[in-house]
Amino acid sequence: MKARQIRPDVYWVGAVDWDRRLFDALIPLPDGTSYNAYLVKGGEKVALIDTVDPAMTDILLTYLKDVPVIDYVIANHGEQDHSGSIPNVLEKYPGARVVTTPKGKDILSALLPVPDDRFITVSDGDTLSLGNRTFEFIHAPWVHWPETMLTYLREERILFSCDLFGSHLATSDLFVNDEGQYYESAKRYYAEIMMPFHTSIDKHLERLGGYEIDIIAPSHGPLHDKPSFIMQAYRSWVSGPPENTVVLPYVSMHGSTLEMVNYLAGALIDRGVTVKRFDLTVTDIGKLAMALVDAPTLVIGTPTVLVGPHPDVAHAAFLANALRPGLQFISIIGSYGWGSRAVEQLQGMIPNIKAEILNPVMCKGQPGEQEFRSLDSLATAIAEKHKEHGFS
Repeated sequence: MKARQIRPDVYWVGAVDWDRRLFDALIPLPDGTSYNAYLVKGGEKVALIDTVDPAMTDILLTYLKDVPVIDYVIANHGEQDHSGSIPNVLEKYPGARVVTTPKGKDILSALLPVPDDRFITVSDGDTLSLGNRTFEFIHAPWVHWPETMLTYLREERILFSCDLFGSHLATSDLFVNDEGQYYESAKRYYAEIMMPFHTSIDKHLERLGGYEIDIIAPSHGPLHDKPSFIMQAYRSWVSGPPENTVVLPYVSMHGSTLEMVNYLAGALIDRGVTVKRFDLTVTDIGKLAMALVDAPTLVIGTPTVLVGPHPDVAHAAFLANALRPGLQFISIIGSYGWGSRAVEQLQGMIPNIKAEILNPVMCKGQPGEQEFRSLDSLATAIAEKHKEHGFS
């Protein structure tokens, strides 16, 4: 297999992981992923930008077998899916130096056996010449780790964007071809990984507006030769107006909570509100994360297990709290047999979400006329809140 040319003397030398279905022992990968590494040959020096996951080191080294020298290994990010093959590259190229941020050096030194004298640290805005090509290094902390760096190749106007603008998508296409398929993968990636850092990302998007960018080359997924597509999508996800939508994740053990979920969903639809509902016993958690990107309101449905929420519901609440979506309203509905503190416990699990709590509806046993009236009132309150804030 040959290296894939992006521009003259600029090549993709990464690895496509078609069969991986779980990332970080947490994130579902329905479409696999890729680990993108890039080789840039200059008139005087040669640089490798990032490496690949250690499981696929052999693929990277196959691409590099006819490359006699590498002077620099640019490490945009310390996580091992990007950096894990650095020791192998340094062993093959004893003159190569690792170029990274000062924080990147700290993290890489903790994760990998890289001696101090093999590092070059760069400040924000520093440049590195390969002779006839120039890299500019853009510090991008908290996109999504504190040491993250972007690398801009001035002459070719290529932004090597690390995890920013990436996607977990295994494909034989070098560039984005099917924008519909890609959009979903990119939004899932943003929701699962980038959403907690949307404030930082917003600032970096503004800064990148000052660069001429012809190609975005991320660390996962296909490249963008029409970069406005993904940049506009990110602007929408980061700071776009919420949609007139309620996200409704739930678990039902004996049917009571499901009956309440069904009733509330119908009541919301009757009031013109879109409902995205998820049975947490079977839901791909990434789908739930994607729905939270655009929604202003979350209603959690849970039965009671030993006076608390169902464990699958607790897991979803924990993840939502970690992802920090821009929710404005939250409510809880559900049922119990003899007693419940599910509402209080769930509220305590989401301290990062600064949303207004709308009146919860909990019932003992099967819901009756009183509970249905309360669900109607909750649906009305949500619809009015959405209308008041101009969600559409």
